[in-house]
Amino acid sequence: MKNILYPVFFTLAVGISACHKDKKTSPTDPNKGNTYTIQGDQVGRPGLNVVFISSTDHDIFNQTEPSQMAAIFGTQIKNKLLSLNPDFTTNKIGLTADQFAGALSTDVLNVSLTGPTTYYDGTHVLTGRNLTDDVIDDSFTLIFGGPNGTDKPGLTSDHVDHNDKEFSNTFPYEATPW
Repeated sequence: MKNILYPVFFTLAVGISACHKDKKTSPTDPNKGNTYTIQGDQVGRPGLNVVFISSTDHDIFNQTEPSQMAAIFGTQIKNKLLSLNPDFTTNKIGLTADQFAGALSTDVLNVSLTGPTTYYDGTHVLTGRNLTDDVIDDSFTLIFGGPNGTDKPGLTSDHVDHNDKEFSNTFPYEATPW
């Protein structure tokens, strides 16, 4: 149950905090009187906007409805993928550059209601995210690892293999702050 609820609550919290404030009217309550009208970042897939979308298009991407993203940004994502890895043929999950760009181009956090919730566990792909998922290594492997996930081993990991503190067993499951 926590594997399903956490991504939903996390997405809501991050989605709200990723919006730009238009005005601030109360010095004692930072949210009182604020109007949030500009999406700051979709944040469904970490780094997607930063890595695959040109800096001049970041705001446009963030304000685009997810259902429109593939049509508007799919080619840009594919071109960036191929510029990062000109040798890309397929990745570990069997996706071609077109298919992978299509999967990436919708910046939403999917949540599986019937199976494991994971960013990538070797079998399940983009069915949610657990706090323990190594999203960056998984993404690097899918971009640079080739059909077996072993091509370009120097580029398939950031070498950060765990959180600096243990996660909690109770909601909201995040580690305690330092």
